[in-house]
Amino acid sequence: MNSQTVNPVGKGPIDVQLTPDEALALTGVEFKGNPKIKTEAQRKIRNAFEKTFDFHTEAR
Repeated sequence: MNSQTVNPVGKGPIDVQLTPDEALALTGVEFKGNPKIKTEAQRKIRNAFEKTFDFHTEAR
């Protein structure tokens, strides 16, 4: 699968609101009681990235 950026301005900022625990999880801190914290933070970043930049995928 190949991804290409349609938006030529690929260096703009992406705004994402994370909880302090989510931010810590992205730095490598592990939360044994709630392992989904890191997954949720990654999902938020991915969603913000997809909203900011127009991507389309094409099969090889």
